[in-house]
Amino acid sequence: MHKAPYAADPASSRGREFAEDRDGARGPRSEFQRDRDRIIHSIAFRRLRSKTQVFVAPDGDHYRTRLTHSIEVAQIGRVIARELGLDEDLTEALCLAHDIGHPPFGHAGEKALEEAMSHAGGYDHNAHGIRTLARLESPYPDRVGLNLTWEMLEGMAKHNGPVATQNWALAEVDRAFPLELGKWPSLEAQVAAVADDIAYDNHDIDDGLRAGFLDLDDLMELDFLADQFRKVERRFPHVTRDIQLRELIRSQIGLMVNDVINHTRANVSGMGEIAQIRGADRQLAGFSPDLADEERRLKKFMYDRLYYHAEQIATAEKARDVVARLFVAYQQDPSTMPDDWFERLPTREPEKSRHIADFIAGMTDRFAIDQCRKIYGRAPEGLSNV
Repeated sequence: MHKAPYAADPASSRGREFAEDRDGARGPRSEFQRDRDRIIHSIAFRRLRSKTQVFVAPDGDHYRTRLTHSIEVAQIGRVIARELGLDEDLTEALCLAHDIGHPPFGHAGEKALEEAMSHAGGYDHNAHGIRTLARLESPYPDRVGLNLTWEMLEGMAKHNGPVATQNWALAEVDRAFPLELGKWPSLEAQVAAVADDIAYDNHDIDDGLRAGFLDLDDLMELDFLADQFRKVERRFPHVTRDIQLRELIRSQIGLMVNDVINHTRANVSGMGEIAQIRGADRQLAGFSPDLADEERRLKKFMYDRLYYHAEQIATAEKARDVVARLFVAYQQDPSTMPDDWFERLPTREPEKSRHIADFIAGMTDRFAIDQCRKIYGRAPEGLSNV
């Protein structure tokens, strides 16, 4: 498909933090394809398979994890990018990488690390994702990090818009490789952000229904969902309720994707270069005003009925306690860390606490539970709530 004039161009990339000596044997990939492939091959990406999406350490094989969610986001992002004439590879890479900074147990784990790190600059999952890929994940012999392109790091830093206040992790990378944090990012980054919204808005409903935390009567309280479901019933009156609900999710995703494509296309009409995207005073890729209102109501509904469900809160508190106790244990006796992490432990603060947080943030749910059991002799019961 023909590229739009405002699409990110890998041939015009602003480059990478560290110069790379090309030996001519790297194949035909573009710079953004290299970014995507480096993320896919990273250890941090593989760990997402065992990190919480909605449900903590789910026993069932059918629930989403951070990995499956990221793949679903990438699928939605590519569709939108292709229709808008954007660079699909950069969009996909941003979608795949957007959750890499999440610690075990999702937002419960993040809250625990925020509290534990209050004396050392705090913790932010988005900034930690950039830190992970730009500093911690280091498979190369001659440089630190994955050495991703400027456009990739910019998109990760600003996919939700310009950054007014940086935490220490983002500031560290920005000082070395300035990302123009006060400007809007590429349209590819904006598409990745809205693809994330579309994916979790709908797939979290699917998981909530599967786990019994939501039911059809709950969904029918939202006119937006009720209208969609009645259309599904009329089209497929003879299939099971389960199939109808799965069709509801698919139809909603299609409706949202088409809305984003049409609204974004109208917003960028007449723009002839990517500088106009970055220089805009607002988000250009997103929902139309009417659908944005419906999506906000849907989010509120999901917080009320699923994310803040009593069982979810109880499990999240147990998970938060695991992360908090691990941080205390490693502070008090760093020798309980694996040898390679212990040997690299800084002696001064805040570097010592940040090193410990790096280790904990990289854990999967089950590894964190195992470490808690190993150190304390037990872990909280009932940490899997589905």
